[in-house]
Amino acid sequence: MALALALPSLLVLIQQQALQRQPPHLQRLINAAASSGPAALQARFSRPMDSASLQSASALQPNLSHRWLGSSDALLLALTAGQRLEQPLQLRLAGRDRRGLALQPRLWHWDPRPRVLAVVPVAGGEQLQLREHDGSWQPLSPIWPRLPVIEPLGDGSGVALASQDALGAYHLARIPLQQRNLVASPQQLGPVRAAAPQVLDGRALMFAHLSSNRRGDLLVQSSSSEGSSSEGSGSEGSESRARLWRAQGGSQALALAASGPMQLLPEGDAVVVPGPEGLSLQALPPRPPRRQTLPGNRDLSAFCPRSGRALLVRHWPDYRRSLELVEPGQAPRQLWIGSEALVASACAGGGERIWALLIDGTGQPELTLLALDRRGKLLRRQRLTGWELEPGTGLSFDPSGDRLLAALRRLGPIEQPPAPAQAVLIDARSLQLQPLQRQVRQVIWLPAG
Repeated sequence: MALALALPSLLVLIQQQALQRQPPHLQRLINAAASSGPAALQARFSRPMDSASLQSASALQPNLSHRWLGSSDALLLALTAGQRLEQPLQLRLAGRDRRGLALQPRLWHWDPRPRVLAVVPVAGGEQLQLREHDGSWQPLSPIWPRLPVIEPLGDGSGVALASQDALGAYHLARIPLQQRNLVASPQQLGPVRAAAPQVLDGRALMFAHLSSNRRGDLLVQSSSSEGSSSEGSGSEGSESRARLWRAQGGSQALALAASGPMQLLPEGDAVVVPGPEGLSLQALPPRPPRRQTLPGNRDLSAFCPRSGRALLVRHWPDYRRSLELVEPGQAPRQLWIGSEALVASACAGGGERIWALLIDGTGQPELTLLALDRRGKLLRRQRLTGWELEPGTGLSFDPSGDRLLAALRRLGPIEQPPAPAQAVLIDARSLQLQPLQRQVRQVIWLPAG
C-alpha cells in the first residue's frame, strides 16, 4: 500500500524533472504598438528568458538598433527611435532561458510598415482602397454613393465605415482584413486580403461617428429617427447613442452623454467624452465608473503613441487657438498659440516631436506646417504654397517610415471649382511633400496587424 501511495508522487517528480530539462520554446510572437520607436514585437516563451542572451544571440537584418524589454516569459522587442524602415526585416530569434537552456533558433520575416487607406472617387460614387508597399492600389469595398466615415481598427484586423445612400442615410459596416506581416517564409509576405462587408447596424442612421483602440474595439456613436434619443451630428447640445463592439466579439450599449465625437483611449480602458463643462475621461466597463474632467473650451486633436499623452486644441475668447500637450498628472502644456486656424496635428512618441497644420488668410488661405518639440520650440516651418487641406480630414504619423499622411488639394483660381484632393506623404524631418498621384476624399494609415 505504501508503494501504491508513493507511486503517483514519484511520477509527478519524474515529470517535473523531465519538464525542467526541456528547452524553452516560443509560444507567441505578434506585432505590438510601439510607444517610442518605429515598431515592436511582443514575444511570449514557455519559460522565463534571459533578456541579455536574447539581445546578444538574436539579430535583425537590416542591422537596426533594438532592445529586448521586460522580464520573465513575456518580452518586447523594440526598435530604437530615429530609424526608418524601407523594407521588410528578417529576425533571427535565439537566446537562452534563465536555466541556461538554449532556444531553438528560428527565422521570422517581419514588415511592420502601415499601408495607406483611402476613400477614392470612382465612377458611380466612392470606394475604399488600399495602397500596398509596392505602390499598387487595390479595392477593399463595393462602390457606394458616398463613404464619409472610415475608421481602421487599431489592431489592423479590419476597417469600420459608414456609407451614405442616395437619400443621405448612413449605413454601418465592418470589413475584416487579413494581413500577413509576420511570417516564417518571405514568400508568405503578401498583400492584404479583404472579406465581404459585415453589417453592424441594419437601421438607416442620421449620424455616425466611429472610434477604435489598439485592441481592435470599436465605439459607434449614432442616431436615427427610431427611438427617443434626439437626432444630432455630434454638435453641442445634441444627443447620440453609443455602443461598444468588442474585438473578442459581442457589443454593449454605453450610457454616455456627449456634446461631440467621443474617442476611445488607445490603451482601450477609457473614452474621452466632450461635454459642456469640458473634456472628461471616463472608464469603460467592466472597470468601476470613474470620471476625470478637464475644464475649458477644448477639443481632442490627436493621441500620442505613448500611453496617456494627447494633443488638445484650446479655443480662447479672443478667437485665438492654442495647441496643448497633456500628460498624466500634469496640467496641459501650451506648445503654440495664434490667430491662425489649427486644422490638424500629429504626435510622435510621448510628444518629443509634434506637427501642426495651420490655415491663415481669406480668399485663398495659406497652409503652413509646423514641427515642434515637446516644449513648443519651433524645429521647422514649411509653407505649403499652392495646397490646402481637404475639409474634414486630418494628419496622421507613421513612426516606421518617419512620415506624415494627408489629403491635400492644389489651389486654383477662386472662380473655378476646387481641384480633387490627392494622397500626399510628408517627410517628418524635412517637411517636403511627396504626392502619390491618387485622387482621394480622405486618407489614413492602416496599422500593420
